[in-house]
Amino acid sequence: MTTDPARERLRRWRLVLGGEEAEGTGCALSGRDAAMDGALSALYGTGDKPRAGRERAAGLGTSAPSVARWLGDIRTYFPSSVVQVMQRDAIDRLGLATLLLEPEMLEAAEPDVHLVGTLLSLGKAMPETTKESARAVVRKVVEDLEKRLATRTRAALTGALDRSARVSRPRHHDIDWNRTIAANLRHFLPEYGTVVPERLIGYGRASRSVKKEIVLCVDQSGSMAASVVHAAVFGAVLASMRSVDTRLVVFDTAVVDLTDQIDDPVDVLFGTRLGGGTDINRALAYCQSRITRPAETVVVLISDLYEGGIRQEMLQRVAAMKASGAQFVALLALSDEGAPAYDREHAAALAALGAPAFACTPDLFPEVMAAAIEKRPLPIPDVG
Repeated sequence: MTTDPARERLRRWRLVLGGEEAEGTGCALSGRDAAMDGALSALYGTGDKPRAGRERAAGLGTSAPSVARWLGDIRTYFPSSVVQVMQRDAIDRLGLATLLLEPEMLEAAEPDVHLVGTLLSLGKAMPETTKESARAVVRKVVEDLEKRLATRTRAALTGALDRSARVSRPRHHDIDWNRTIAANLRHFLPEYGTVVPERLIGYGRASRSVKKEIVLCVDQSGSMAASVVHAAVFGAVLASMRSVDTRLVVFDTAVVDLTDQIDDPVDVLFGTRLGGGTDINRALAYCQSRITRPAETVVVLISDLYEGGIRQEMLQRVAAMKASGAQFVALLALSDEGAPAYDREHAAALAALGAPAFACTPDLFPEVMAAAIEKRPLPIPDVG
């Protein structure tokens, strides 16, 4: 059966507008459409406005079973990407975070990065009866992220490690022909249409004994929840590579080294405590004290740069690490959430030290790390 385009457009507007007085569509809903409208009304209704007739009014009730039914409904009627947005809005608009402490709620919810962040923020308030369900949700999200990101990350960093192991007399299959040709253009012989490469430029294969050290220093304040999740996953991926030594440090006003748990991102995430203040200076001081080979080290600070510690000392530490030969990367966020809020004064100060701060998506992170390992300019996204 062919759907009338005009009627379908009217139906969609009716679902958006909610059927309130003077909404103008004159469209009545039934069956599945009426159920979809009910699910939308519970979340995006008129709140405290007086209800008239079939007017929308926000509210899911206060019981976990009613919310669990609503979560089941939206998973029935809407695609996963829409469900994730609606869950996030329900937590923000209707204060449903505490209801996530109920096991049946977690079983009905759609697992995603934002739900994991909410669970981690609940921290010690989570009862023992809920922890098993919460770990299952976190495990599923972590496994999905690893499937999406691991192969690309390993490939990008393996290539960067190989290229960083420069040799002066490369074997034929290790010659970097683009660089070799560029370096020998003055030896071009037009009569033969070729370049005589007097100097070969190439790279050797990074051996197991040639290692880089990567330090992930992650802000665990409440606004960084999605970044903490992605950092834990990337930490595990990096730790699985034999040519890389990876350290994972999380901080608020205290500093916690989670390197001994880095192989399991779920353990890492349950070892964090989202919320609280921020002392970037103290965290960088700890990371700086663990650097043994500066020229082979990449320090990645993931923070919105709202510093509660000593600002000038923080900047001095960054300058000192760079002066020692370490590569320093400042990421305002490691997530798909778009442009984050951040301290622009501190970002400008880091840029003046040669360490520009920028937001990074998980898909871009492997390229950023590869560039840092090779000591070439970082692929900073154009936000203009």
